[in-house]
Amino acid sequence: MYMVYWMEANGDEAHPHARPFNTDELSAALSFTEVLRQRQRAGESVSFVTMCAENPHSVGAPGVADPPADYAWKKRRP
Repeated sequence: MYMVYWMEANGDEAHPHARPFNTDELSAALSFTEVLRQRQRAGESVSFVTMCAENPHSVGAPGVADPPADYAWKKRRP
């Protein structure tokens, strides 16, 4: 899953926004992020444009973690 985050200012107030994208929508997430950055370059009050990802099929817990005991990883050599 991908999330795009950004802020938009309205006068003295800033409003945070987020938009989710499915794991098969990387191109759409990148395109949406670029649209926000274009708006920012054009002088609109868009800031803090960022994108992050979280793999729902990850082997271990987020962060530094040992894999589960039943995970059998092997280095493949040619």
